[in-house]
Amino acid sequence: MTQISSSSLKQLGNSDLHLTPIGFGAWAIGGGNWDFAWGAQDDSESIRAIHQALDEGINWIDTAAIYGLGHSEEIVGQAVGSSAHKPLIFTKCSMRWDAERKIYRSLKAASVAEELEGSLRRLGVETIDLYQVHWPNPDEEIEEGWAELARQQKAGKIRWIGVSNFNVAQMKRAQVIAPITSLQPPYSMLRPAIEAEILPFCLENDIGVINYSPMVSGLLTGRMSAERVAAMPADDWRRKAVEFNEPRLSRNLRLVEVLREIGLAHGVEPGVVAVAWTLHHPAITAAIVGGRSGEQVKGLAPALHFRLTEEEFARIGAFLAANPV
Repeated sequence: MTQISSSSLKQLGNSDLHLTPIGFGAWAIGGGNWDFAWGAQDDSESIRAIHQALDEGINWIDTAAIYGLGHSEEIVGQAVGSSAHKPLIFTKCSMRWDAERKIYRSLKAASVAEELEGSLRRLGVETIDLYQVHWPNPDEEIEEGWAELARQQKAGKIRWIGVSNFNVAQMKRAQVIAPITSLQPPYSMLRPAIEAEILPFCLENDIGVINYSPMVSGLLTGRMSAERVAAMPADDWRRKAVEFNEPRLSRNLRLVEVLREIGLAHGVEPGVVAVAWTLHHPAITAAIVGGRSGEQVKGLAPALHFRLTEEEFARIGAFLAANPV
């Protein structure tokens, strides 16, 4: 196992959790045949990817019950159970599915409690390190769901509670009931909107931020091309995503070449540069980095240490300013 120095770890908000700069994101390893799938995935390869991440020194995994309709949590549980490393495990609630695999949303107290039990069972743990509300909807149920998380935290089944995809007004509503340990928002050089209000609010309120999609769901890894996008499986949700379609796709692939040039000077992949761009912001505690194979994880592991200079950060900013869509 690669040793990560304690100085590289960052405290997550008001918690006692100290995170490596990147964590393993387990969305894609949920596999295919559900509404937000990335296409088919080999489970043994997923387990190898998680083991590689832990061997590289990554100390936390982020998943959700909805990823693969429970399957991602099962794979995370298998991988951690067969590893000597014991990472922190984060998961989420609020997105559910019925017998026909149709997704629905609920933050009713009974639903949250039922989801928690399912996640504990699939992950094979007695306590979840960070349990998050995946999406703030139904909006009118936010208070009920958050109060239930606070109750489960006091009962010892959850160590810390956080939110995902919340705006400032929604976080303020939750704070009335119980403190928020963390926010999980989308954040990347192509999706910087949270810089205006959300990140300053988190800094002011000691709310940790673990951002997802720093590489825009694989787009900024350096391994994407127009041909690869066109050949994506029919059940890959990215086929419909705005950044993977024209007119943005061509601009985004040109941006990747800028990231590639910066990375070449340091011997790192474009995706590592993209992750480092998000970690440049002082409000970001750590970034979620997905991986579908051990090879992918190994290529992105330098994001544990690589940081952009101010000149490199400015170069990326200049490209984005000169190439709006």
